[in-house]
Amino acid sequence: MFGILGGIGPDLRNLSHMVTIADSLFGNDYVFSAFAAGRHQIPFCLQSAQLGGSVRVGLEDSLYIGARQLARSNAEQVRKIRLLVEEIGLEIASPAEARSLLALKGGNNVAF
Repeated sequence: MFGILGGIGPDLRNLSHMVTIADSLFGNDYVFSAFAAGRHQIPFCLQSAQLGGSVRVGLEDSLYIGARQLARSNAEQVRKIRLLVEEIGLEIASPAEARSLLALKGGNNVAF
């Protein structure tokens, strides 16, 4: 999480540095997701995707969909990041692929 009080600054160079260090420590044996608060949300998601990571958006991180434009929902932010990620030539994981990658059970396999 970048760009919060007491955390690492929302500079894309910080994200690149952290991925470089993780690569040297773990090779290809890790999965990462990077996200940032406020106006940095979308640029960080795109950078994360370009560096091989996952993305996360939501109103809990930013209330906006664009400059001075409030988002109507999390879904609107998800649609935007999906469009942008696909526009730069990257593929979006299906829900089943994401559950497999993250070793999640899925809603129909939990007791709540």
